[in-house]
Amino acid sequence: MTEKQFISTIKYVASAKPAFLLSEIAVYLDDPETVDQMYAALLPHLADLGLAVKKIRDDYEISRLLPSPAYFLNAAEEQRLSEYLELRTIPPALEEAIGQYITRKTGKDWSDPVILERLRRAIVAQKDDYWKPTNKRSLLYTKGYSVLGYLAYHFPVYFMQTRHLLAELARDGLLKREMTILDLGTGPGVIPLAVADFWTCLDTARATVFPVERSKEHIEAFTHLVKSVATKDSLVTIKPALEADITSPGEVALPERVDLIVFSNVLNELAGLPVAARVDVVMKYADRLAPDGTILIVEPAEETTSTNLRVLSLALKKRGLSIYAPCTFVWGTNCTPDRCWSFQTAPSIRPTRIMNILAVCDEPFRYVNTDIKYSYVMLRKDGKTRSPCHLPKGTNAMRLSRIHLNVGKRITVVAAKMSEDLGDKETHMFRLCDGSAEKPVYGVLPVFHITPSNRDLVSAPYGAVLELRDVLVRYNPAHDAYNVLVSRNTQINATGNRAV
Repeated sequence: MTEKQFISTIKYVASAKPAFLLSEIAVYLDDPETVDQMYAALLPHLADLGLAVKKIRDDYEISRLLPSPAYFLNAAEEQRLSEYLELRTIPPALEEAIGQYITRKTGKDWSDPVILERLRRAIVAQKDDYWKPTNKRSLLYTKGYSVLGYLAYHFPVYFMQTRHLLAELARDGLLKREMTILDLGTGPGVIPLAVADFWTCLDTARATVFPVERSKEHIEAFTHLVKSVATKDSLVTIKPALEADITSPGEVALPERVDLIVFSNVLNELAGLPVAARVDVVMKYADRLAPDGTILIVEPAEETTSTNLRVLSLALKKRGLSIYAPCTFVWGTNCTPDRCWSFQTAPSIRPTRIMNILAVCDEPFRYVNTDIKYSYVMLRKDGKTRSPCHLPKGTNAMRLSRIHLNVGKRITVVAAKMSEDLGDKETHMFRLCDGSAEKPVYGVLPVFHITPSNRDLVSAPYGAVLELRDVLVRYNPAHDAYNVLVSRNTQINATGNRAV
């Protein structure tokens, strides 16, 4: 029996029995092997299969691993995390490793004028390609200076935004004491490196990251960066990158049970695939998700890409996954996401030394990338949501799907705050959604109307569910959208987890 057949047999028996002796497998083998030989063959695969082993006299008991308990932050970790998120620079060792890699690949110091000019051309080419219609983009970042340009320009922002996403998972209790993470389309290792860095805020949690990447150039960069910054006492184990196309991974040995699956800035690059095919890609890996695990999909905040993520999210919801965040379906209905441009922001990062030197030219703004803006969705199998909202029967809140019937009237609505401030210094404006609206709806609050009773519209975080009492409905024909005007008489409350 081949190793593949042996492992398949182990998987089959483990799915049927919570525990068994390794000697029981002998009856399935064509060629007799001792339990010690079988143990040696199985040992490298135990973690991937989600199995534990215990020696019992001359035999080995194989059992399924129990789910790892959730990891909740203590006060010291929360303080440490708050200070960590205030840092606006990538770790110096990582910045140094990126410069070293560019130097090694080009054969000249990265600050050489020739190298800098080639990096500038690569960055401009990537940005120009990014703004093309989705079906005409290449966005491959797979060879030569495209990878080096990515490291110099995109990597720092994506690394830093991952800090904020991991912080959301940690504060929501979605991390575990022992985590298995699958990063699909890892590129040069943004997610694994960010996980290893983030875990320094935690006392005892551990994680193992399995990266998957199809580009040999990216894998080479990934290997260099991981080796440059890895430490022996790290709470995170980063496995070597598995070379595979995430749409068809073939025989690549992936972990059987995963606590967190990440698609970071990758699904939007599958431009040749329709939404249904992208859903199939996600669902293919969702089979490996632990019952209490999370899928995190992150995309750039650009309007088309962001909106496409909402379309994909709803399609995944219809396939059986639940949306944990940021969306809240107040009325239990499915939304109309084709005009849902919703993204989150975080404080800008400080430019790296490479960016600053690239910017010493006629058009410096082209080469400094510091804004953190991203769209994301967290999905689950267990129906858990960040902001559960249960409206009692007979509530007088109006569904946003009926807002067109109430122009000029004062109403009460319950909706999630789905944008940062889109207004100006005189007027605050935020996207609102209750999961029923057919056209965009915005909450508008003039600065001179702010009171303690309506301030929650401004202060509540992205994704928070708000109850807005006594707002005036207006139609905006220029944008084919609706505004609900907040005045001094409006009362706004963040509902949290309570019933409205």
